[in-house]
Amino acid sequence: LVPQLTAHCSLTLLVWRRTVEQQLGKEEGLKTDCHAGVGGTIYEYGALTIDGEEYIPFKQYAGKYILFVNVGYLHLCSLPVPELNALQEELEPFGLVILGFPCNQFGKQEPGENSEILATLKYVRPGGGFTPNFQLFEKGDVNGEKEQKFYTFLKNSCPPTSELLGSPDRLFWEPMKVHDIRWNFEKFLVGPDGIPIMRWYHRTTVNSVKMDILTYMRRRAVWEAKGK
Repeated sequence: LVPQLTAHCSLTLLVWRRTVEQQLGKEEGLKTDCHAGVGGTIYEYGALTIDGEEYIPFKQYAGKYILFVNVGYLHLCSLPVPELNALQEELEPFGLVILGFPCNQFGKQEPGENSEILATLKYVRPGGGFTPNFQLFEKGDVNGEKEQKFYTFLKNSCPPTSELLGSPDRLFWEPMKVHDIRWNFEKFLVGPDGIPIMRWYHRTTVNSVKMDILTYMRRRAVWEAKGK
């Protein structure tokens, strides 16, 4: 079963790469810079933790970089949560906080209840006692009529990362809009002032995201030093 799954994943990735190159003329790792002059900040919003016991206002993270990630833990092939753990550990000293938001709108890859998600991570995918070291929030919609308001803000602040939405029979929301999130593990970076900075395509590797974040942090540090 494992060799078959590995072969399937490899073939899926190969087909996807060729499709992207043919239809978009670009390589894997698409990123967009968010719009300048965005009205408002992420600090106007918040969310309930995955156990439903605490509402966390995002202004709690003022002064830090926040990486928003919509997650689906029954993704067929590679599951980047160990890489997200490593990213949180490596960049936390530089002020990065990762926030995860389970969503079942992409291929129905997050069907479980909130109470089941952590157990799934620990014992099934990726298993082996895995525990996320970043904050997870209650499952909710990131697109469509019932999308969470902070995702409306993030999507309106940043151009889409692809011209394609994907196969309609695997996308579960209405209405579909051009700025919608394309799939699980799309990422948004918000700066220490609460203003969105960057948005990454869901296939972008965590390592590429890390390098983009570090480059921006260094550049911002230079700007701030010159402004003093």
